[in-house]
Amino acid sequence: MSIQLFKKKRNIFFLLTFLTGCGSIIMPESNFLEDSKVTPSKLEFFQDSIQFEVSGIIPVESALSPKNPQVSLHFVTKEQSIELENFSLTKNFDAYRYSKSFKIPFEAWMEYATLELHFSRGDKKGNLAQEKKVLAKGVITTPLLAKVGNVFPDEPIPEVGLYIPTGLASIDLTKSETFEILFPIGSAEINLNRANATQLEKLQSFITENPSVKSVRITGVQSPESGEGKSSNLGDRRARATYDHLLKSGILLRDSTTAINSRWNDWFDLRLLLRDYNKISTQRKDQYYDVLLNGADYLTQLNQLNRLPGFDQVSDDLFPRLRVAKIEIEARPLSGLNQEEALALKKVLEGGGGSAGLNLADWARAGEFSPRLADKAEIYSKMTELFRSALPYNNLAVVRLKEAQQTLDRDAKEKLWDEATWLLNQAARLETSPYILHNQGQILIFQGDYWAAYKKLSDASVLTKNPEFLQINENLRGALDIIRGDYRLATLRFVNSGLDAKNLFNKGLAYYLAKDFSNASLSFEESVIAQREFGYGFYGLAMIAMETGQKEIAMIQLQKAIATSEYLYQKALIDPIFEEVRAEPEFFELLRRNPEN
Repeated sequence: MSIQLFKKKRNIFFLLTFLTGCGSIIMPESNFLEDSKVTPSKLEFFQDSIQFEVSGIIPVESALSPKNPQVSLHFVTKEQSIELENFSLTKNFDAYRYSKSFKIPFEAWMEYATLELHFSRGDKKGNLAQEKKVLAKGVITTPLLAKVGNVFPDEPIPEVGLYIPTGLASIDLTKSETFEILFPIGSAEINLNRANATQLEKLQSFITENPSVKSVRITGVQSPESGEGKSSNLGDRRARATYDHLLKSGILLRDSTTAINSRWNDWFDLRLLLRDYNKISTQRKDQYYDVLLNGADYLTQLNQLNRLPGFDQVSDDLFPRLRVAKIEIEARPLSGLNQEEALALKKVLEGGGGSAGLNLADWARAGEFSPRLADKAEIYSKMTELFRSALPYNNLAVVRLKEAQQTLDRDAKEKLWDEATWLLNQAARLETSPYILHNQGQILIFQGDYWAAYKKLSDASVLTKNPEFLQINENLRGALDIIRGDYRLATLRFVNSGLDAKNLFNKGLAYYLAKDFSNASLSFEESVIAQREFGYGFYGLAMIAMETGQKEIAMIQLQKAIATSEYLYQKALIDPIFEEVRAEPEFFELLRRNPEN
């Protein structure tokens, strides 16, 4: 912790130096760069480059005016500096004028560089810069926040790669479902009416089919109706009553995997219902979202909603659906080899010959359900000797991808990626498979070749109609759409239900970059609800707050974001989006109050 504290204090010092040490060097007799500017005023990454225009005027006012002025443009950091251009100056009667558009290939170091204009007189003193002006600090690289599987030191390791399944299990064994138990107004007593009985039957069937329960989250919700009370007690009692009912029904709920929560004075659930509500126009719905996202307190927003046309109808239809306990379950089916088959497999792996009487599907199933990567690697490696099939090559490549995720050593990562690429090439010679193409695309993403990766993922989507595969593949394509600058198309990729916190953030990021801040805010909030320790949703909400001029809210959301991630902490220190916030003393107070500092 002390090392991290030193590191962060050092970064704050660097930032202060970065912010205060970049001013213009003004010559005593004149400021020849005073009228220079860059458009747009903040540089932004788009697709694979930075595009901007630099223009200015050097007045010819007296004998002191330069006779042969030189103006050049530079990208500068403490470690490196590159000269982008020497301007051609056009002399008129009263001034030298210059203007030029630029499209600069983006490199990672430019994110924290300054764009400087240098001026020299071009006289006997030589061409050394006699005046400098900072035109822009840093580069807005918001599209590069898209989550594509990259690993950061203090964040959970993202899952990457798709095994070719045996046909007996889904691509991703873990399945998620939400079930809702409705309550009478003001009550926490479960009424086994037809709707609730159906929900409980579906829940029981889901658990029967997926007996390995990963997590259960029960959230009691209450509506704004006066009959629902004036405290959060009712929502909590609804969640507890639902928990007790599930236990009495014989559903095993372990304390380690079960969370009981409640929501009160929170419009999140109403916003979800509004999204699919079709009794008001899109224009009217936008008016509702304007109120729900304006940052006012709950009661103020309720009063504002009451004044909107059609609210009586909306509340009559939707408020009863807020008297609810939501049961969100993640679980997976059980499968694998029986005891006799497992013993035969073990004998072969320990040096016995043949395939132990097991066919390709048996071996594949054994590999798929082995929990340890080392065991999977051993099984798939042996399978490449026993069977002429793309499956073991592809699946061993996925193991190498996952092993690469577990190391921060760049050389080790690249060796594992190279091995995975070779294995996938072998698999591709045996079979044309969307899984192979998906995995090849994932490696290309890690290697920074986004355009080639996009082609692989696009080809993968063409080859299958498997909805689960398509959701995973299209979500990754959507993340690449963000990086490639096609924000509207990206929003269409994230349309499936059951998105995790990462993809909900990507969805919000696509809407944010498309300037659809209402949907962006909703998706960022959904990301936060799905996983609060995944701080990117908070960072997205902070960006929206800056867009709407709410600096105080931006700093609150930033504090939550940087408490979860060192990467987001570093990002907040240099991101031009928060330049105005960093000018406030409260910004550094926020960093000192952050318990992670």
